[in-house]
Amino acid sequence: MFKKLLIANRGEISRRIGAVARGMGITTVAVYSDADADLPFVKEADEAVRLGPAPAKDSYLNIPAILEAAKKTGAQAVHPGYGFVSENAEFARACTEAGIAFVGPPPEAMLRMKDKSQARKLVVAAGVPVVPGTEDVVPDVGSALAAAERIGYPVLCKAAGGGGGIGMAAAKDAPELEKVFRQCTDRAKAAFGREGVYLERYFPAPRHIEVQILGDHHGHLIHCLERECSIQRRHQKVVEEAPSPLFADGKNAELAQRLFTAAVTAARAFGYANAGTVEFLYADGNVYFIEMNARLQVEHPVTELTTGLDLIGWQLRIAAGEPLTVRQEDVKRRGAALEFRIYAEDPVKFFPSPGPLKVYAPPTGEGVRLDSGYAEGNTVTPNYDPMIAKLIVSGATRAEAIERSIQALESFRVEGIKTNIPLHLRILRDPAFREGQLDTRFLENHAKP
Repeated sequence: MFKKLLIANRGEISRRIGAVARGMGITTVAVYSDADADLPFVKEADEAVRLGPAPAKDSYLNIPAILEAAKKTGAQAVHPGYGFVSENAEFARACTEAGIAFVGPPPEAMLRMKDKSQARKLVVAAGVPVVPGTEDVVPDVGSALAAAERIGYPVLCKAAGGGGGIGMAAAKDAPELEKVFRQCTDRAKAAFGREGVYLERYFPAPRHIEVQILGDHHGHLIHCLERECSIQRRHQKVVEEAPSPLFADGKNAELAQRLFTAAVTAARAFGYANAGTVEFLYADGNVYFIEMNARLQVEHPVTELTTGLDLIGWQLRIAAGEPLTVRQEDVKRRGAALEFRIYAEDPVKFFPSPGPLKVYAPPTGEGVRLDSGYAEGNTVTPNYDPMIAKLIVSGATRAEAIERSIQALESFRVEGIKTNIPLHLRILRDPAFREGQLDTRFLENHAKP
């Protein structure tokens, strides 16, 4: 096992990785920007190295600076967390070339997943069900219109090199497709440096289901059951839970098995190792592969709390070359868990709300876990994602987890900034949510202020 780990991230995930690593006897190195110098993740690390000014390009995306920090401190491994350089194959390869272990999948697997249209072709060849769509990048508007006629409207135009909902838009007919094709092409070029887009059939209100994967470098690959991430705003997840209400209490067992088989098959097709997530849409009684994320997910705690697995601990062991000793039959579900992303934002208008945390008193209690990037007195800056914490609440049943969540959110005191806690409470009290009637349009149709 590694003796020293550099954590190439910030906030709550850097703090969480650090806590797990130190619990395993590993010395931790934090890296930080000028904007984050006073945050808990910096102070709690055994060592800390300044990367540069606040802009991410000068700090958390500055690969030479991160590698220099690793070399300077003698770190044997780098954990990238999520976001920033976590899915950057060039960074992973640079770590390997420098003799530093990258805590994540092989660079080759990352490259296979990076181009979404090529990834789609790869899993189709492996027999994984995908959303009907184009097999290759669509070169021009004329080709897009012809493809849409074959697929059937509405269609979704997606950037081939994209992620996070960027360069993605739906079209209900040919005139709208002409418009969104140009928009997605321009956004793809601006965000990802390439114009390529492809088309898929658009399901207006599907469910978003994902499967956690763990694999070692010795050919052992398992799934760790599913999570539901249907409650989203602008393609960004807001609330996640495990199990999905679709599969709780043994429901839809045959569909669940198809889902898990497809996830493991897709991961094998990519040559995957370490922790990753295979994402699917559920619509019309079927599951369809949409993409695989080559990293730890923000919502991984709900899987940890319902399976008892320490996903970060396994990431570190796998990166160190250890075999995965968890067998598929060992992965059992217990209870239910929900995760709430606590953002510094207006809960109605959804504008960011940076500022000082004059009061920051998170909840405690049975079944309550908080992964927080801040402490009272810290300032939430506008430089990065506005998530300040993740509140994860578990219970013996989904109903118990919901009631505990309401109590926890009601007692979560934050002053100095606005947060989306009122939104979470509206969601939890909505009858459709309580009945498990979820889809990606939920916030458009429910939980209104």
